[in-house]
Amino acid sequence: MAREARYARLRRIIELTRRIATAPGRLYSLAELSAATGAARSTLSEDITLIDDVLQEKGLGVVETVTGAAGGVRFRAGFSAPHAEDLAQALAVELSDPDRIIPGGFLYMTDVIFSPHWSERIGTLFAGRFQSEAADMVLTMETKGIPLALMTARSLGVPLAVARRESRVTEGPAIGLNYVSSSGRIGTMSLPRRALPAGSRVLVVDDFLKGGSTVRGLVELCQELGAACVGIASLCETPSEDKYLPAPQFSVLRLDAVDEHLRRVQLGPSESFQHYLEEARNHA
Repeated sequence: MAREARYARLRRIIELTRRIATAPGRLYSLAELSAATGAARSTLSEDITLIDDVLQEKGLGVVETVTGAAGGVRFRAGFSAPHAEDLAQALAVELSDPDRIIPGGFLYMTDVIFSPHWSERIGTLFAGRFQSEAADMVLTMETKGIPLALMTARSLGVPLAVARRESRVTEGPAIGLNYVSSSGRIGTMSLPRRALPAGSRVLVVDDFLKGGSTVRGLVELCQELGAACVGIASLCETPSEDKYLPAPQFSVLRLDAVDEHLRRVQLGPSESFQHYLEEARNHA
């Protein structure tokens, strides 16, 4: 009987972990979890405490308990400081490969951005960094920002909206604006009016932050639709003294130089990332 009881608890813990961890941000009531597992609420509370301890020990996030009649539990995805630092170092090594240098002094990053292995981890990092901002939408610009934004939205448990360069009749009425890109060209972006409900708290995600013109345009779209931008997240940025951004900004890496002749990439953790690590360590 004792062996059967241990086996039953093991199955229950696996099922609880599967439900909670695969749907970050979703609030599960204890009644719902009790019905799914056939266990009493007091038993579930002990199991959930154990799951939370293990997830925090592994630096993968926290299981949050919400009290009250409409309460329950939900998983908040995010990396501990050591896990975040390991990710940034691994990305820096991967992207510093001289073979990634392409003509014009550019760095090839598309394969990393569109890799589920990398984008899922970057999205979890973004979600953990902006968890306290209570974003209920993620917004990005097509197309290279979509994988990172989608994984961020998944880790936060919120919807994703994508601004396009041209409006589409199949998406209904849209609002558009013109903006000047970092290269000096005039670009356009469009967002369906239904994409961002008024009053939304929006996290803007981009792959590469240079002059900031694209993200400023996305923030303006938010304002036009009555939404508020609570943060800006990007994989990589370049140093700039006049890069005014209208919301808290976070980048994992900073690209200082790409030397085609010496075949050398100068890349490392950004200042905002290092500040994030310091705060995370202080609160550990």
